[in-house]
Amino acid sequence: MDAVLSLLGLSSQAALGLLVAVAVFATFVSVALPLLTGREMKTRMRAVALEREELRARERARLASERDLGRGRGLRKEQDVSFAARVVERLDLRTALMDEATLAKLRVAGLRSQRATTLFLFCRVTLPLVFGLLAVFYIFGLKLMAGYTLPVRLFVCILAAYAGFYAPNFYVSNRSTKRGQSINRAWPDALDLLLICVESGNSIEAAFRRVADEIGIQSIELAEELVLVCAELSYLPERRQAYENLVARTGMESVRSVSTALIQAERYGTPLGVALRTMSQESRDMRMMAAEKKAAALPPKLTVPMILFFLPVLFAVIIGPAAIQIINR
Repeated sequence: MDAVLSLLGLSSQAALGLLVAVAVFATFVSVALPLLTGREMKTRMRAVALEREELRARERARLASERDLGRGRGLRKEQDVSFAARVVERLDLRTALMDEATLAKLRVAGLRSQRATTLFLFCRVTLPLVFGLLAVFYIFGLKLMAGYTLPVRLFVCILAAYAGFYAPNFYVSNRSTKRGQSINRAWPDALDLLLICVESGNSIEAAFRRVADEIGIQSIELAEELVLVCAELSYLPERRQAYENLVARTGMESVRSVSTALIQAERYGTPLGVALRTMSQESRDMRMMAAEKKAAALPPKLTVPMILFFLPVLFAVIIGPAAIQIINR
């Protein structure tokens, strides 16, 4: 041990202090992570509650507008007066950059509010300017690419602006992927809990509410979606629309099949127990198949790291002592 410390240039007191610092940091992380996770869940649930209130206000406004239109009056809509909203409205970016596919991607990523759409469009306009100006500053101001020709440097600046234009799309795609993985992992367990609640005599709204409370520990995203489904079942004029909105927000085939079963049960009065049990088993089988697929693809992926990192170290450990003895002779 002393030889190792002398080789690293550390005294025993410094090594002890380093170990104590690592232990304190590990203790702090182990204590702080559960607290941060709980705070994140509370924040997300508070956001869902606000969105539920917005849904209730929209439905009330819709009913009031229909009533006022019948009386010959109209309602004045509240508008966002922020700087980003003014830029988006002045440049008419919703018409130029927004379509149904983009809206669907934003919904799948969990960005459903009007403000999130406004910020997305604002970033698509401002980030090309920011990236382009930074590239101009680094290339022409600091002369980082002084050895290259002018067309090459201009091409790099244009490429940076192009990357800034598509950076919000990459962020939305990455967020959608992570959100879908979280929902997919917890979906079979949510179906089991939903089956238990339905077979115990609870209504579908109460079942969704109870499952949302229980599944939040495993997946905050899925709990958020189930709370929104429960709110939409209470406020929307058609219950079918609530299930279709769930499919549109998640973009998962397993959720689509369960929503179809719920819609058919709502329409024809068929029992939900058998359908939910079958869907739960199918979701578990799909999750197991995905895990087996990843496990089968692991050996080819480990071949190159094994050759590059493990074999040289193994050869050094095996041949190193013999080489040292030969050199010392």
